[in-house]
Amino acid sequence: MSKITHWKNEQQAREEIKKLVIQYYHQFKEKKNAFTPGNRITYAARVFDEQEMCALTDATLDFWLTTGRFAEQFEKEFATWIGVKYAHLVNSGSSANLIAFSVLTAPELGKRQIKRGDEVITVACGFPTTVAPILQYGAVPVFVDVTVPQYNIDVSQLEKALSPRTKAVMIAHTLGNPFDLAAVKSFCDAHDLWLVEDNCDALGTKYTIDGQTKFTGTWGDIGTSSFYPPHHMTMGEGGCVYTSDPLLNRLILSYRDWGRDCICPSGYDNFCGHRFDGQYGELPQGYDHKYVYSHLGYNLKVTDLQAAIGCEQLKKFPSFIERRRHNWTRLYAALKPIEDKLILPQAAPNSEPSWFGFLISVRTEEGVDRNAVTKYVEQHNIQTRLLFSGNLIKHPCFDEIRGTDAYRVAGDLSCTDFIMNNSFWVGVYPGMTDDMIDYMAKVITEAVQQK
Repeated sequence: MSKITHWKNEQQAREEIKKLVIQYYHQFKEKKNAFTPGNRITYAARVFDEQEMCALTDATLDFWLTTGRFAEQFEKEFATWIGVKYAHLVNSGSSANLIAFSVLTAPELGKRQIKRGDEVITVACGFPTTVAPILQYGAVPVFVDVTVPQYNIDVSQLEKALSPRTKAVMIAHTLGNPFDLAAVKSFCDAHDLWLVEDNCDALGTKYTIDGQTKFTGTWGDIGTSSFYPPHHMTMGEGGCVYTSDPLLNRLILSYRDWGRDCICPSGYDNFCGHRFDGQYGELPQGYDHKYVYSHLGYNLKVTDLQAAIGCEQLKKFPSFIERRRHNWTRLYAALKPIEDKLILPQAAPNSEPSWFGFLISVRTEEGVDRNAVTKYVEQHNIQTRLLFSGNLIKHPCFDEIRGTDAYRVAGDLSCTDFIMNNSFWVGVYPGMTDDMIDYMAKVITEAVQQK
């Protein structure tokens, strides 16, 4: 039996435990081998070191488990970094989208409240949880086509999509490439529409309007992010909802935390000093404010263990962004010679993308077949992905509502269908080396040129 260590105090115990964690990381988790052609290249992976593992250890030893000091630290630091007044962690990017849409249905918003049957402009070419909250609430998504090679909403179709029932635009920035924020924001401002930026695939992207440069996710009314392992930074699971609007901030907290009316932080009672003296709804006078619910909400909080990892990831994040840009630029240059066979992606004007992936469309007129290309690339141990749903309304989840008034399409979705049939992407995550990028380019070139 091993000897029991008697520490002088808890701090000493923590430091000795973390020294062992650091040793464990370097012995068992640290990547030491250089890339060899043929090794597996995933489209994304976690990039971390002993600092994240030590932070996680600190949170584990706290054993607070739910939202706590690390979550509070991350929210403050993230809000400062991205440039908003308020940021709130949730348990996933999908939950962030759910909260972002839910708050727009709150009666406190008056005439701008989204009600059942109201319309929200979006796209079918993307990830389903950008659209799911709209349908789940009973609002009507209005699908607009996208453009190639930007792979974002075709802003020339916005006015055609508008109706007297339009209340919002809710769309994502595709794989780090921002949609035309200048046009979309101008459209929303002109028609008094909410703008929700699904920023899950574009965290760190910058966009300039009229000489002002800001991060994507901060131009609209609400921004959302995901911290799932493949994303720009990770907590394992996790997401964030952010805004600079005080009312929307209050609503985000309510809908995230069961729909409660109380603003007491987790673990605190009577934060406002009026816990037992209010009158709410038809409840008796003085009913405990901690159990007053002003909305039908959820419990979508993050754990402090996840937030602790995020605090360390945020410190590394600027270097992650730069490496993604480096990898994307290197891959673009390497594939430029076969541009007669491929449509290479283009950054949106006035933007500085934080790339999530490298999106490619094949030129069918040159006889290139997407499925043949991806099969060849995958056979050479390089992971590929399609652009998520391709065309969401073609999926089984639309079987029961296809052709009904549960949604509508403005114009046609010809580019969306083209992407569904002819596009794929590979990763540029910060753990990739130049050798990996060069090997990917070599294999993709071979795949395109195969007979």
